[in-house]
Amino acid sequence: MAARKATITRDTSETKIEVSLDLDWSPASGLQQTIEVSTGIGFLDHMYNALAKHGGMSLTMKCKGDLWIDDHHTAEDSALALGSAFKQALGEVRGIKRYGTGHAPLDEALSRAVLDISGRPYCVTELQLRREKVGDLSTEMLPHIFHSFAMAAGVTLHVDVLRGENDHHKAESAFKALALAIRQAIERTGGSDVPSTKGVL
Repeated sequence: MAARKATITRDTSETKIEVSLDLDWSPASGLQQTIEVSTGIGFLDHMYNALAKHGGMSLTMKCKGDLWIDDHHTAEDSALALGSAFKQALGEVRGIKRYGTGHAPLDEALSRAVLDISGRPYCVTELQLRREKVGDLSTEMLPHIFHSFAMAAGVTLHVDVLRGENDHHKAESAFKALALAIRQAIERTGGSDVPSTKGVL
């Protein structure tokens, strides 16, 4: 069974990013799950840590961005890099479930994520966020992070916060829901068929 891993770099005048992603970590592997994320934005690191942990992935991300301007380029470009790494690690869409759904609660907050590894990038989010920032991350960037990931990964993604009061809880439950949806969608079926009536994705 081929390893589903990727390492990519994204180097622009705004950000310099290195991402290494392993989609297939599991407790049964006997290996330690590696999660090392440093974007310069504490709350964003926290979200990517949750995504990797609950998605059963090993993730190393180092990002140096122009945070003296604001958080936009770092948040957007890190999500684009992560999506690109995901697409490269997954390789040909064959022998996987393709669809995934995840529900994740965090105290009073509950989120749902629905994922289709379709090759048709699209993203819809409804996060019900009210604060201007959570930590040092602008809440307006959270939908943009999901959108950037979906575009680069080539997936259709819907993320909805179904209920909640605390914006930290709502955002974190949304990332955890995506983690569970990813874990389900990339699960190997044991076959080698393309999961589409078209025969190609």
